[in-house]
Amino acid sequence: MKIIALEVPVPEVDFSKFAPHLKPESQRVWDLLQSGELREIYRRTDDKGHVLIFECASVEEAKALIDSLPLVQHKLIAFELIPLGAYPGLARLFAES
Repeated sequence: MKIIALEVPVPEVDFSKFAPHLKPESQRVWDLLQSGELREIYRRTDDKGHVLIFECASVEEAKALIDSLPLVQHKLIAFELIPLGAYPGLARLFAES
């Protein structure tokens, strides 16, 4: 199952607390990419955070992976998880009448 993780704002976050966690965050993201659980990562060009795309068995599994990120553990960033399924609409075009 593909799961999109959209970064959402954390109210009143203290950006000065990010610095000591950035290298461990990058290492954890790299590890997740190498494992294949994290398939893609993007920076939003509208400056509203990041988008991660996971390949997991469940939303709960993706949440556990998100919760393993140091910036999430320190409550400096948060994510909304959106599960995706196959689009069934095209089948209607080719179904026999």
